[in-house]
Amino acid sequence: MSRLADPSFWAGKRVMLTGHSGFKGSWARLWLTQMGAEVTGYGLSPAATPSLHALLGSESATNEHFADIRDGDTLASAVRACDPQIVLHMAAQPLVRESYRTPVETFDVNVMGTARLLEATRAAPALKTVLVVTTDKVYRNDESGRHFPEDAVLGGHDPYSGSKAACELVVSTWRDSYLRERGIRVATARGGNVLGGGDFSADRLVPDIVRAALTGETLDIRSPMATRPWQHVLDCLNGYFVYAEALHGGQTDVAALNFGPAPDERQIPVRDVAAAIQTAMGLPTQWRDASSEDQPHEMKTLGLDPALAGRTLSWATRLSQDEAIAWTAHWYDGWRRGADARDLTLSQIDAFMRG
Repeated sequence: MSRLADPSFWAGKRVMLTGHSGFKGSWARLWLTQMGAEVTGYGLSPAATPSLHALLGSESATNEHFADIRDGDTLASAVRACDPQIVLHMAAQPLVRESYRTPVETFDVNVMGTARLLEATRAAPALKTVLVVTTDKVYRNDESGRHFPEDAVLGGHDPYSGSKAACELVVSTWRDSYLRERGIRVATARGGNVLGGGDFSADRLVPDIVRAALTGETLDIRSPMATRPWQHVLDCLNGYFVYAEALHGGQTDVAALNFGPAPDERQIPVRDVAAAIQTAMGLPTQWRDASSEDQPHEMKTLGLDPALAGRTLSWATRLSQDEAIAWTAHWYDGWRRGADARDLTLSQIDAFMRG
């Protein structure tokens, strides 16, 4: 059984969480707050309507700042005010297709935004741990179908992937040049594709399914046979939390870890994930292939090898990919039928922690 985040560790910890208003960030701030952490959020106002941040309620964060990660002065001021013991950096431009439209902005946010945050942490006297979330897409993907370990070559075909690979180098530089000498442990977490309730972003599979269901339109899928390392958002966040715990307690100094399903789990193509979610929500299993020759290039296969996280943290996904799909469908189905989003989210956090 996978190691679980320890509420007794997080109780009373001052945590600065960037990207707290996003999909993963909203789940993270609620879970951390439930465990007793004093969370300071820093991120943009949610762009999507509805947004999980708004549905969960802003009281989930002790304090929050709606500002751009590239605004160095505002960011430094927020870090000083929080005086964090732990920084969890999730703020990013996270979309591949958007990165093709805005490549310079994507690099500015993901690379220089991270640099500005790390520079601000140099003046945080209580800081002991920084965990920077990158992505499963940091590896130079040769489309061989292999599952990448942490020592695989970094790279990126699209601007998003390239910016996240560059972010890894920024983290390494600040760790080696400034933060290690202060005893601050700095690492990166490379998470696979997450499923879970409350994601309403553009150009993502599950939100597209939900929007099609609400409008009665047919679901468009761009790359129906593409495979990804699917996992539930709670499994991914649990990995981040136990990694931060181990770094903070001096139980590991591993600089990067993958978080995703084991290589022996079957590779589920996008079309099958869509059909399974539609079926679980009681929807017709209808979709159309919206692929085109002129669409931006996206990798067809992607896999992670999380064995090092297993050896280092005793971490593995607790939910199978089928269970991740079922939990995701249950959240959205409950929400569209009028259930309270906060109650749905808390009930799944509780169920996950009970095992």
